[in-house]
Amino acid sequence: MATAEDSAPPLEEQDDERTIPVRQTTSAGYGATKWKLESIIGMIVLAAFSAWIVASFVKGPRAFIQVLVIGLSNGALYALIALGYTMVYGIIELINFAHGDLFMLGSVIGAISLEQWLGQKSSSPTAWVWLAVTLLFAMAACALINIVIEKLAYRRLRNAPKLAPLITAVGVSFILQNIGIKLNGSAPHSRFSVLPRGALHIGPIEVRIKYIVVVAITAPLLLLMTYIVQKTRTGKAMRATAQDRDASLLMGINVDRIISYVFGLGGALAGAAGVLYVQVNETTRYDAGFRLGLIAFTAAVLGGVGNLLGAVIGGVLIGVIQSLNDGAPLFLGQEWTQTVMFSILIVMVIFRPGGIFGKHQQEKV
Repeated sequence: MATAEDSAPPLEEQDDERTIPVRQTTSAGYGATKWKLESIIGMIVLAAFSAWIVASFVKGPRAFIQVLVIGLSNGALYALIALGYTMVYGIIELINFAHGDLFMLGSVIGAISLEQWLGQKSSSPTAWVWLAVTLLFAMAACALINIVIEKLAYRRLRNAPKLAPLITAVGVSFILQNIGIKLNGSAPHSRFSVLPRGALHIGPIEVRIKYIVVVAITAPLLLLMTYIVQKTRTGKAMRATAQDRDASLLMGINVDRIISYVFGLGGALAGAAGVLYVQVNETTRYDAGFRLGLIAFTAAVLGGVGNLLGAVIGGVLIGVIQSLNDGAPLFLGQEWTQTVMFSILIVMVIFRPGGIFGKHQQEKV
């Protein structure tokens, strides 16, 4: 009969087994060193950019604050669009490249409704009321369009390889662009704004009323979205579906309805952003969704795709950075804005792939 001593491995094999944790520790130490080096480089880049901003403020504080106000207004619009990206990705892991073109349709629908159907082309209390009605109509229309797109184009591809829904999203983007050409024309179209054209003066700083209105409308929409996701029963079902779709089905959650609901919310936010964009910039164009969609996608990645707070913070940061580069002292100028923003995207993907609030997760194969 074998004894305990007979079944024990030889001493040399025991020593070899003892060396394995040493090798693992060494490997872990190398990984930690690599992570630390990347963090140091990232901190250096962040410190250099912060010093650049401080130097710009010292060079021209008035111009700096003036463009900062514009950046906050633009950032609020980017946040509305970025939320649509991040919500859809969070629940079905799809980067919906058609979302920017849905925003474009919202801007065209809002402009046509307010000017041609309602005949409102100047600022007045009556026009403000109709603007509110137009805002709700554009939100409802874009929500309905997004729900139809999800049902017809994306639903059958949920279990397909990830490239299939991605290519489908690009195809839907082209379809929406052609609808935009049909409604708006192939050239940019000047529009009327019914927002007050006055401004508030805080010392030497001029804050236009339309920027205040944009922030005043956007902030409650973002808070309402956060409340729906975090506090309501449907929001709990949304978070459960995003975490584990199969388990949600077993718990009795109608996953198809929840995903359609998410698409509807994202479309409504895109419609609101489109109407506000027209009122601030007084123009519509069929290809506006491509550029602003990429900017909003950059904002979503910057904040952390799938994170609502990250989308809002990322949108505001991108809006501020864009405005500072366009008009603040010591920055590169408007012709370099796209380069600056997408350089930020590249740096973020390299040093923090999960974004500011997101977590980088490696997918197991």
